Amino acid sequence: MATTDDQIERVRELVATIPPGQVATYGDIAAAAGLSTPRTVGWIMRTDSADLPWHRVIGAGGRPATHLADRQLRLLAAERVPIHDGRVDLRAARFRFPDTPSDHPHANPAPPPTFGGYR
Repeated sequence: MATTDDQIERVRELVATIPPGQVATYGDIAAAAGLSTPRTVGWIMRTDSADLPWHRVIGAGGRPATHLADRQLRLLAAERVPIHDGRVDLRAARFRFPDTPSDHPHANPAPPPTFGGYR
């Protein structure tokens, strides 16, 4: 199924609402937008996000996109987002969209596992 203009605009609106110092995952945005997969959010971000705070959107494990990692982590650190070993602390910095349906498969996922106390 093709992505509609309404879906693109909804994702853009959601990304624009993420406040400085907080982040959202592709899955968080997909859930809030009513999309079936976070990959659609990734496609939209890749093709239409130059005027948005793109750096506040990260993967579910708290890691930035590999090809943008240095720049993205630098921008997030400037906003005082807690980062440990190249990974955003989602427990501390995750933004919750207010109208996300709780039964959506990407709504409120479990935080990433810790290994030996480290992330």
